[in-house]
Amino acid sequence: MAYTVIEGGITTPKGFRASGMHCGIKKVNMDLAIICSDVPARCAIAYTQNLMRAAPIEVMMERDPKMLQAIVINSGNANAITGLKGIYDARDMCAITAEALNLTEDLVGVASTGVISRFLPMAKIAAGIPKAVAILGRGRESDLLAAKAIMTTDTKHKEAACQVTLKDGTVVTIGGITKGSGMIAPSMKVAPHATTLSFIVTDAVLTKNANGKWQDIMDNSFNVISVDGDQSTNDVSMFLANGMAGGVPADNDLSFWDGVKYVAQSLAKQIVIDGEGATKLIEVRVLDAKTSREARRAARAIISSNLVKTAIFGADPNFGRILAALGNSGATFSLEQVKLDISDDTTMVTLFDKGAPTMAPGSPSELDARKILSGKRIAIDLYLGVGHSFGEAWGCDLTYDYVKINADYTT
Repeated sequence: MAYTVIEGGITTPKGFRASGMHCGIKKVNMDLAIICSDVPARCAIAYTQNLMRAAPIEVMMERDPKMLQAIVINSGNANAITGLKGIYDARDMCAITAEALNLTEDLVGVASTGVISRFLPMAKIAAGIPKAVAILGRGRESDLLAAKAIMTTDTKHKEAACQVTLKDGTVVTIGGITKGSGMIAPSMKVAPHATTLSFIVTDAVLTKNANGKWQDIMDNSFNVISVDGDQSTNDVSMFLANGMAGGVPADNDLSFWDGVKYVAQSLAKQIVIDGEGATKLIEVRVLDAKTSREARRAARAIISSNLVKTAIFGADPNFGRILAALGNSGATFSLEQVKLDISDDTTMVTLFDKGAPTMAPGSPSELDARKILSGKRIAIDLYLGVGHSFGEAWGCDLTYDYVKINADYTT
C-alpha cells in the first residue's frame, strides 16, 4: 500500500486550520464552518451536474478559482432556488469571511447545505463568521468542530486522513471531511464546465492544475455512490494543496494520488454507511466488463435501483432485479457469460451463471443467500463476460425510516 492510514481530519496536513460553531441557522446544532490555509493553495473543484444549481455553486462556477485560501460553509439552509438574493448572499459570505481573515475575496470559497428554497438568515451568518474565524485552530478538536458543523441529517461526522512518503523522502499528509446521508447520487464534474459536500486538503506541493486528476478521483469515489438516486442542487467537492510540506512536486506521483483516492473513497463510503435510515452497506463490483467506464455505469445502475435496495432491506434474494438494472445500464454484456455472486465476510452464493439461475427456491443456497442479505455488509460481484475491465459502486438499503425522515424534513 502506497499510503499509511492515520487518525486525523481536515487540519492534519501542515498549514490548515478549521472551526465550527452555532450561529443560529439551526435551532441548536452547529451550522457554520470555516477551513483556512496559512497560504494560498492550488485548488480543483467538482460541482453538481443538476441544472437547478444552488447559489454558492453558481458563484463558484462563475469565479472558476485556481487558488483558494479559505472556505466558508453553512449547514441547515441550502441557499438553493433563492434567485438573485441567494447569489448576493453567497457573495456576501465570501466577502465577510475575506474581511475577517484579511484576504482578497477571490481567495474564499463558499458552500451551503440544508433545506432548499429558503433565504439565508444573513444577519446571523454575518455575526457568526468573525466568531468562527476567531476560534480557528489545529488538532482533533478543531477537526471535529468543522466536521460536525457541516452535518444535516447525518448521524455521525465523517473524516479521513493518510500520509504518503514521496520519492525524495518528504512525508505529505492528506486529510478531509464530508457530509451527506440523503439526496445522494452525485455526478460531479470539474470546473469550469458541474447533497454531498466534501473538502480534501493536503500539504503536498503541486505545480500545475489538478483538474484532470481530481475528475478521476471523483469518478472513482463520490460519483459511484448512491443513497436514494437524487442528485443534489448543492453537491461540491473541493481539493486544496498548499505545498507547506515542501519537497518535490507531487503532480505525477502515483503514490500521492493513491493517497488522495483513499481519502475520497473512505469519505464516500462513510456517506452511504450513514445513509438516511440505512441499515446495510452494499458494495457492487462489476468485473470482466468492456471498459472501466461501462463497469462503473453498471455498478452504479445496480446500486441506484430502488427495487434492488428494497429487496436487500428485506433480505430477499430477488436477483432478477439486479440483472434488470444491468440491462438498463447501457453496459455491454454477454448473458451466456454473466455470473452473479453475493457474499459477506464468510459466505458466498452464486445466484446466476451462464444464462441461467443457480439457486432453487427453498434450497440451502437460498437460505445462505437470505442469511448474507440479513447482514450489515453485502458484496455483489457481477461478471459481464465481455472484457477485462473493473468498476465498483457503493450504496445502502432503502428502508421505512428513509420515508419517515424525508416526509418530515422541513418540520
